[in-house]
Amino acid sequence: MKYYAVKFKIDGAPELLQTARELLADDVVEAGFESFEDAEQGLVGYVQAELFNRESLDHAISTFVMPEVAISYTIEEVEPKNWNETWENEGFDPIFIGDRCVIYDARRLSPTPLSSLMAPLRIGIEAQMAFGTGTHETTRLMVAQLLDAQLSGKRVLDCGCGTGILGIAASKLGAEEVVAYDIDEWSVENTRHNAALNGVENLQVLHGDSRVLSHVSGVFDLVLANINRNILLADLPHFADVLSSSGQLLLSGFYQEDAPLLVAEAERNRLQLLHKAGENGWACLVFGRK
Repeated sequence: MKYYAVKFKIDGAPELLQTARELLADDVVEAGFESFEDAEQGLVGYVQAELFNRESLDHAISTFVMPEVAISYTIEEVEPKNWNETWENEGFDPIFIGDRCVIYDARRLSPTPLSSLMAPLRIGIEAQMAFGTGTHETTRLMVAQLLDAQLSGKRVLDCGCGTGILGIAASKLGAEEVVAYDIDEWSVENTRHNAALNGVENLQVLHGDSRVLSHVSGVFDLVLANINRNILLADLPHFADVLSSSGQLLLSGFYQEDAPLLVAEAERNRLQLLHKAGENGWACLVFGRK
């Protein structure tokens, strides 16, 4: 799999650099980028060659919301690599969500044995080039909402499943069937691996973006999507199309200041806001049918 490293140079006042980095990463994600890292004078974005949309990238830069900075970029081809390899090798400490759920690194239980992780819901994750271990606020926000949901006998859709943590949690909380999909083939395989690791047998994983939903029959009682803002805005009509008449849509992956954009798009698709939560500036929204 061929990757490009796009090196963005941001020229402007030093105090504006970090804000510009964050806004730029948010704006150019529709060009296909899947990860970013800070650079001394800007930002480096990584994108699969086959998913790279240069026209979208140029448009995002030409309409960038900070006129006081100038952005230029160069493109280099890089060897395929596991961008999370160092983090994966280091692992993560058990993450508790209240006293009801613990997410642990299945590769390294010691020095904390599994028997000591006292929580009704225990989920083991081996992350391999995929997002979703509970270390990020958005994952914790979504799991917290699942803990309060009544999932017994329900059909659940996990959009952009990453490690599969949300679908696995839904299954363990009583969902009758879980369908998941991700555009990243590594995430698809990682979700399957983690489902087996947790003894989850009712989770089907598909490879692709929201267009795979055209091949899925029926509707869902709960739709989960922890993705970036721009993809959520683009895919929200698809989510609404597969949501049952009494179903709920849970969204996260964006900052609290972006919530009004998601609420407005949801309302255009005949959905109403039922609940909102936040942590460290990140947001989670729950919608239902109007």
